[in-house]
Amino acid sequence: MRRRPFVRIVPVAIATLAVVGALAVVLSAGGHPVRSALGALARGAAGSPDAFLSVTLVRATPLILLGLAVAIAFRAGVLNIGADGQFLAGATAGFVTGLVGRTWPPAVAVIAVLAAGAAGGASWAALPAALKRRFGTLEVLSTLLLNFVAALGVSYLVRGPLQEPTRVNPMTVSLEDTARLPMIVPGTRLHLGVALAIAVAAALWWVLRATAAGFRVRAVGAGAPAAASAGRVNTARVATACLLASGALAGLAGAGEVAGRTYALFENLSPGWGYTAIAVALLARLHPLGVIGTGLFFGALDAGAAAMQRDAGVSAEFVSIVVALVVLGALAVEHAGTRTTEAALVGERA
Repeated sequence: MRRRPFVRIVPVAIATLAVVGALAVVLSAGGHPVRSALGALARGAAGSPDAFLSVTLVRATPLILLGLAVAIAFRAGVLNIGADGQFLAGATAGFVTGLVGRTWPPAVAVIAVLAAGAAGGASWAALPAALKRRFGTLEVLSTLLLNFVAALGVSYLVRGPLQEPTRVNPMTVSLEDTARLPMIVPGTRLHLGVALAIAVAAALWWVLRATAAGFRVRAVGAGAPAAASAGRVNTARVATACLLASGALAGLAGAGEVAGRTYALFENLSPGWGYTAIAVALLARLHPLGVIGTGLFFGALDAGAAAMQRDAGVSAEFVSIVVALVVLGALAVEHAGTRTTEAALVGERA
């Protein structure tokens, strides 16, 4: 049965309204001025063109790409929980490529940085893919554990071989201008990465909807045994390909973050974006175009939370807690609605 288009936006609409309501309740219970705090949240996310373009959209960009990484894996039934580590692997590979190519023409350097990031993320996903095919190791465990390995690896690099010359700060030198993503809107921090993320989402939607490869991914995700027996699909190959593609998208997000926003590697480069991306993907019901909306939603909350803490003196953790609860609630409501609709259809046919 083809789902009605409006059904896809229901979880996001519920989450948006619920975040505002729940945050108001939590702020009031904590003794904070609700109106000024919510006003600061709105101003930080979209209070001005610069706030929306330079903060919200820029913060949404890695979330969209990471959400797509999670979505493509989950659509094939592969539980990739390692997007955070693949993000860091891609950021590291992209940064090193940018250092090596500092004298290259800008277009060549930028393409090389992004390609290296995608390759780095895919390589980081290749180990759990190989473990799953050879030994049957659960990817939910191997990908999760590799997140910590990647974080410690970045920490070693920025405190050791790649540390900036003064040896004062745990970070690297900055990339040269030739290896940086160009800005889309002059006078803002909106870089080419946001256009790339939207293009990738559109391309992934088309692949899943209109190609034989996309059909195989959807078939394996819907039921691997049935896809193998009735459709003669090599489910192991499809699962491996989706895990590698997921890692490549996460690595692309890491390279884009380094080349478009931070221009350097440092500890805690990812504030848990790989885990947030799971919520981004699930709230969009694993639909690539829906991920654009949910990524923007979480980017706006991230930007608004920082402004609320700065302008109203309210900890950004309030937003994080409320968002986590609301996402779980929205998914539960959406799932219950889907079950109710299916039950009604079965009753009509009976």
